[in-house]
Amino acid sequence: MLFLAIGIFFLILAFREISAEELISGLKSANYLWVLISLTFAFLGFLGRTYRWALLIEPLGYSPSLKNTFHALMTGYLANFVLPRIGEITRCGSLNRTEGIPADSLMGTVITERISDLVVLILLVIYVFLIKIEFFGNFLYHDVILPVYLRVASWLEFSVFIYILIFITLLLLILFYRIIVIWLRKFSYFRKLEKITGNVARGMKSVFRMQRPVHFLLLTIFIWLMYYLMTWAVFMALPATAGLGGNAVLFILVVGGLGMAAPVQGGIGTYHWIVSVALGLYGISREDGLVFATLSHESQAIMMIIVGSFSMFMVFHVKKQGANRKFPLLNINDNRAQDE
Repeated sequence: MLFLAIGIFFLILAFREISAEELISGLKSANYLWVLISLTFAFLGFLGRTYRWALLIEPLGYSPSLKNTFHALMTGYLANFVLPRIGEITRCGSLNRTEGIPADSLMGTVITERISDLVVLILLVIYVFLIKIEFFGNFLYHDVILPVYLRVASWLEFSVFIYILIFITLLLLILFYRIIVIWLRKFSYFRKLEKITGNVARGMKSVFRMQRPVHFLLLTIFIWLMYYLMTWAVFMALPATAGLGGNAVLFILVVGGLGMAAPVQGGIGTYHWIVSVALGLYGISREDGLVFATLSHESQAIMMIIVGSFSMFMVFHVKKQGANRKFPLLNINDNRAQDE
């Protein structure tokens, strides 16, 4: 409920003083052929994510079918509309159900996948800033650098005694680490937690044992290219944004990604607010900015709900295949995979 309340708060913040008539009029002016093209790019991006996830799973000794991997992925997207970030766990559970792959190991691959996307997002943020440094310079200085500097400066005013106390505490924790771990291993739930953590770490290390790392890199580029084209197509769908250049598309892609990463169901509210504000930097009115955000977000949401619902149906009606699956890529069989 808290996450939903946050989303509602940002929805109210974004749509305050915006009349329904203006919003409907803006949506009617859209060219929905471009919206369909946008959804096509989005779907291709999902397929790219499916194949990339399968590449991360293969070093674990499993070779899941792309069909079941896709359904697990889309079921996870659907779950995110119920509770933020629950989709990461849901898709692991879904693939475990259809392929018999340990969910904790799958969780490690999902974390690795998210880290790779975070790296791309950071690189795009840096690029966008560098190409428009005069555009974002004042904003970055006054709203980012200066507040962080003032906060760090206030931390440095702590008493030396506090720093010494923190140092001694950390030192004691390091010294007694082994003793504490040995004591905790007496409890079965801790041993189980250690095993789960080890499997998650094993899944995260899969990126270093991939047989086709170049494929992983190319797929990552392909996925983000599809996201760029998806955003560009929605730009073309509206008269107010059709004239903006490629750098504006990239900027909105990055800002929208930050809005979708917020801890709310499906980025509801946060995406609408941050994208409408960002478009305002290009002289787009708040009304037109919200029309763009609504068209972009809701078209994607409807597609994910429809495809995700179908995928969830398939997940719960597909017979588990993992028990009899062979793994030719690494030349290991199912018994060895289960032992690990």
